[in-house]
Amino acid sequence: MTNTGKGVFREGRPGDGEFDESVVAAVAFNEDRTDDRTAWLRYVTVRQDRRGEGLGARLCERVSGDLLDSYDRVRIAVNNPFAYEALYKAGFGFTGETTGIAELVLQRPHDADTQAYRAGLDRYRGRDLSDAERSFLDGRSEPPGER
Repeated sequence: MTNTGKGVFREGRPGDGEFDESVVAAVAFNEDRTDDRTAWLRYVTVRQDRRGEGLGARLCERVSGDLLDSYDRVRIAVNNPFAYEALYKAGFGFTGETTGIAELVLQRPHDADTQAYRAGLDRYRGRDLSDAERSFLDGRSEPPGER
């Protein structure tokens, strides 16, 4: 495995046109520029007609599992509570860190820490959120599987 790449989920046979309709989800990854024991997942996308099925989180779980054969940790930065919870379900946990553009940094593996999970939710609650994001956060304080 090289230190940069991408992972995809496909449905059906690969296409041969400019845009491959068989790709339903994709994620890019790269090695951290300053820590050769850390890989980062970047640019997760799911085809619009397949969103909400958990494909992005499942792809991140699979790619990070493969990367953990070569790296000590895999990180991803998320900018919304939907991605935060989906990636928590996929085995990532909040590190307490943010990027320079206020994305929360999640890591796999992580210690199952309810306080860290709540701290991430609270970071989102302190932001200007859409109605959908605010509704999503209402009543959430325990990690998925503990509610």
